Amino acid sequence: MKSGVEQFIQNAKNWQPEMTLLRSILLECPLTEVIKWGMPCYTYNEKNIVIIQNFKNHCDLGFFNGAALSDLAGLLVKAGKNTQFASQLRFEHLEDIKKRKSLIKAYVKEAIEIEKKGIKVEVEKAMTIEPSAELLSVFKKNKAFEKAFNALTPGRQRGYLLFFDGAKQSDTKISRIEKYIPRILDGKGINDCTCGLSKRMPNCDGSHKFLKTR
Repeated sequence: MKSGVEQFIQNAKNWQPEMTLLRSILLECPLTEVIKWGMPCYTYNEKNIVIIQNFKNHCDLGFFNGAALSDLAGLLVKAGKNTQFASQLRFEHLEDIKKRKSLIKAYVKEAIEIEKKGIKVEVEKAMTIEPSAELLSVFKKNKAFEKAFNALTPGRQRGYLLFFDGAKQSDTKISRIEKYIPRILDGKGINDCTCGLSKRMPNCDGSHKFLKTR
């Protein structure tokens, strides 16, 4: 029977050879392979170290505490403009992974050592994110939604604001907002589990996708 990670790679629409190779490299490191958030994640003493991700234009290794890595080769890319910790090693060709196998393992080794030593990067003061014009417009039309949104914890509000504002087009922003109205009315954050089958409530780690059903 195939593991959850093997299923993930098999079902992926792209980057299958690249992710297979990345997985084989990570399995040579002292890490535990699990599925989290529906993706292959690798931990050390139950602490998240690195995750394999596939996107339209690249696949990558996402380091959870990437900001603490020395990055002597200058290859790390910040995961997002509002991300303070995570960094990625991005790949667009299988040959790039083959050539950088030793370098990848060196990055992973350093990430493990950082976790062992408990090194933390100082958190910058979080930027205040103002609601977009689109969100304010929906608030004006739906007061119950506005009340429910304001009742969310600051962290949950920030998660939604980042997601909504991630869309470039106004129509897309509105579409995202409307899609998540029922979830917000239920008091759920964007990453909170609603399936009821997750092994890590309240956060959904995607494990329900690999649970056996009768």
